[in-house]
Amino acid sequence: MMTVFSKFAAIAAVALVMITGTANAQGASVAFGGLKHDASLPVEITADELSVDQATGRAVFTGNVVAGQGEMRLSASRVQVQYATQNGQPTGDIDQLIATGSVTLVNGAEAAESEKAVYSVSGAEIVMTGNVILTQGVNALSGEKLTVDLKSGSGRMSGRVRTIFRTGGSE
Repeated sequence: MMTVFSKFAAIAAVALVMITGTANAQGASVAFGGLKHDASLPVEITADELSVDQATGRAVFTGNVVAGQGEMRLSASRVQVQYATQNGQPTGDIDQLIATGSVTLVNGAEAAESEKAVYSVSGAEIVMTGNVILTQGVNALSGEKLTVDLKSGSGRMSGRVRTIFRTGGSE
């Protein structure tokens, strides 16, 4: 007969595998169904202030910055926009968004917070670093780095990964 503790441990182990795939001290592969995203959609950015450097092809938005693309929202204190270049000249196409300061990424029921995020628009990839916390419904993962492939909706959390999850029971 299983004790309540061993029953909880067995349920927790099964739930952990179901939620995060394989989790260990090095990293965890996770499913990001809600973060699957079409990176070809237009990007809209709002902020308190904008400064543009035509020579370097860089724009910096500061103060309550919100960048939206389809259903995905990225908010931060500062977002630097790097434009793609061709023959040394900016093309006007966004290459990367580099967000710093209280970064939050939301898409559907999933949300992630970090100190910094680099969104490669052409590569359809977001890399979040620095005290990353990902919430998926009532479940949460934390680590130092989260890499999300927006085409496939898959991701990887690394750097002393910690998982908090609910098993659905109230006992």
